[in-house]
Amino acid sequence: MASATGIPQDHIISPDDEPLLGRPGDVTQRTDESIYRNLFTGTASVAQAGIWILAALVWQGVLSQPLSLFTPHPLLGVSALLLQVQASLILQPTATPQQKRTGTRIHYFFQLVSVVLFVSAFVIIEVNKGSHPHFVSPHGILGLATYISIVLQAVVGVIQYFLPVTVLGSIDAGKRIYKYHRRSGYVLLLLEMATVVAATQTTYNLMALHIPLWGVIISVIFILAGVGARIKKHKLGL
Repeated sequence: MASATGIPQDHIISPDDEPLLGRPGDVTQRTDESIYRNLFTGTASVAQAGIWILAALVWQGVLSQPLSLFTPHPLLGVSALLLQVQASLILQPTATPQQKRTGTRIHYFFQLVSVVLFVSAFVIIEVNKGSHPHFVSPHGILGLATYISIVLQAVVGVIQYFLPVTVLGSIDAGKRIYKYHRRSGYVLLLLEMATVVAATQTTYNLMALHIPLWGVIISVIFILAGVGARIKKHKLGL
């Protein structure tokens, strides 16, 4: 059905759906669209370019060196980050209840795999460190904070969606913390990006991997710009 302006009703964006950045209208999933288009619509293509460039930089840098116990750490970490970006992009534009349910399930699948990869990356680097000092560099300190935040974010997400009655007492109690979960998710993405940038200044990267700081920074800017432009204020409770 068309409105008085001739625009289909399901294409109209209310003020509450206006993104924090960018033009409104490009970031809401239409009723006739596949949910997988959410991975590319609007500024998602910018975020996709950023995360795939970052992944390519890391994989190329790591695999250019002889394989070692350290090798899986950055490969698993950047792969987990790639999945987290997909998880955000696919859920952001959902609007109808059915879209939100489908998007949330896919979101949690991506996040579950990413958490497994992140935990594996953490275990590997801890074993690799052995008796050497742990968590002394900016990358190490940020990394520890990031891993802890990732686990907490995942636990809260599971509780609020799958176990609200059991843990929180009611479904409404779970819904009330949705906006805080979303806010902390975006903060976590910033923390993850800072950790990746800090990794370029580690001794091992400077002496062996040579993953360029400028390339990582450009990738991070693309990721944050692409994801940030599709944030909807009302989903954050703003």
